[in-house]
Amino acid sequence: MSKTALVALHIFSMLFGLYGMVILPRMPDFMNSLPPVGQQIYDFGMSRGGAAYIIFGALALVIHGVQIIGLRKTMLFFIPACLISLASELLGTSTGFPFGAYTYTEGLGFKIAGLVPFTIPLSWFYIGFSTYLLSRAAFQEVRGIWGVVAPLLLGAWLLTAWDLVLDPAMSIASSFWVWLESGPFFGMPIQNFAGWFGTGLVFMAVARWLWKTDVTLNRDQLALPLVVYTANILFAVALSLGALDIDLRIPVAMGLLLGQVPACVCWWLAGNKAPVLDPAAE
Repeated sequence: MSKTALVALHIFSMLFGLYGMVILPRMPDFMNSLPPVGQQIYDFGMSRGGAAYIIFGALALVIHGVQIIGLRKTMLFFIPACLISLASELLGTSTGFPFGAYTYTEGLGFKIAGLVPFTIPLSWFYIGFSTYLLSRAAFQEVRGIWGVVAPLLLGAWLLTAWDLVLDPAMSIASSFWVWLESGPFFGMPIQNFAGWFGTGLVFMAVARWLWKTDVTLNRDQLALPLVVYTANILFAVALSLGALDIDLRIPVAMGLLLGQVPACVCWWLAGNKAPVLDPAAE
């Protein structure tokens, strides 16, 4: 399957989820009028869609990565991203560090060690990979240590900015995970975002160290990461705005201003020069 088809399925899965979580709850008569097969399709989509959209997104970014930077560098990002984020999530759901105390529900697929859905490390990978590649574009003319460190910091920042709107959407406007402690950010501890930034920074830094050399990409090569990042931001925005019992406009504004806008600027700064082939990609 092509990466374009996978991105289309990724977006379709999110749209289906939005329809089921935001629109249909406002149409109880319609839900009651569904024939049994319609109800079965709805139930299947709502129970499997959360895992499906993550899998489609991860597969699309793996294929895209192989095509633009090679199999070696893609896997050297994929493996640390999944393993380090999984370790962080297992620690978090067991001890409350580094994110705070929380637990996952059943909506994102079977759980590793009974704690973390198998799809969660995949979501860390495909958004983290997208944000690092976009952030690298903003500093590709910078040399020295700043040229290495700045993309890592910005990539982890964009990853965290996504969570500013994602977390309220997924834990308040829906119920994919539940917070077991309260905090000042719509019931969530500020520690959560420090944990996100730290986890993203660590796996991006490990991947960059394993790469040895960096990458230079143009707007065409970064179009798919930008589309995927944008789709995920907008999914969380729509879910937040559709919340029935709480006003989530503040995290929506933060996600757009602190995540979406800088990501678009990074894409623009990449320029439209011909693709640069990296001889060390393989």
